[in-house]
Amino acid sequence: MKPVKFDYHAPVALDEALDLLGQYGDDAKVLAGGQSLMPMMNMRLVRPKVVIDINRIANLSHISPRRDGSLAVGAMTRQREVEKSALVSETVPLLASAIPYIGHFQIRNRGTVGGSLAHSDPAAEIPAVCLTLDAEFDLASTGNERTVKANDFFLNQLCTALEPVELLTQVRIPHFRQPWQFGFQEVCRRDGDFALVGAIAMIQIDDSGVCQGARITTFGAEGKPMRMDSAEQYLSGASVNAGDREEAARLVSNALDPISDIHASSQYRKDVAGVMVRRALEQAMAGAQGESAA
Repeated sequence: MKPVKFDYHAPVALDEALDLLGQYGDDAKVLAGGQSLMPMMNMRLVRPKVVIDINRIANLSHISPRRDGSLAVGAMTRQREVEKSALVSETVPLLASAIPYIGHFQIRNRGTVGGSLAHSDPAAEIPAVCLTLDAEFDLASTGNERTVKANDFFLNQLCTALEPVELLTQVRIPHFRQPWQFGFQEVCRRDGDFALVGAIAMIQIDDSGVCQGARITTFGAEGKPMRMDSAEQYLSGASVNAGDREEAARLVSNALDPISDIHASSQYRKDVAGVMVRRALEQAMAGAQGESAA
């Protein structure tokens, strides 16, 4: 199939793009990397009357350190740029570790950070990382700017807090320093496929071997990435030994109400989410103990 007829605009400045969004609103779709939008248009799952191509807006592509130690990443920054960035590896190693799981390098060459966030696929890696790290999103419209926290940005499958007249301009990601350690795990049918289920675990272990903080996120199971509060609370004050990791996995499985589709059943996702959490915790603990997490 091919897309329905649409009008095409290619603004070269942010203000121009915002004016177009203000003019067309719900009738418009923003084209960033196009890795999700173009297939959906070809299959006529979306039928915009107007496509606004923001690839010519140069100041939307950047990876910039901030005074508070956090990292600002422009919405049009290609995923491959993030993957190859030494600054990202140093400042936000969790993001650097997650990026290679996105499709194949040809997809990452075109796919953008902002596009992934705005598309809000529940199986996507970047939204899950941003939720785990309490990232903040800068949204702009004509005459207005606002900041939305990751926890408030992702609403449901392919649905975010973005208004039709707004554009995501950049994401700001905090720097979690030592002794925070992380693990990232996902399962898919083939290398490069969408994740059926994935999990991120971050733990802060003190010198006595006790967990002072934990962050557990699952993705691909429900309509958006989910922080697992019960498992996080359980791990706080624990030694995160094998028994603790099994209990955290059980709490995650019990808390989830996953979707069922042609790829995996709800029960499969419940069970495997727990396994992914346990493995991510094992990986994080290996880092905390100075072992190889491979």
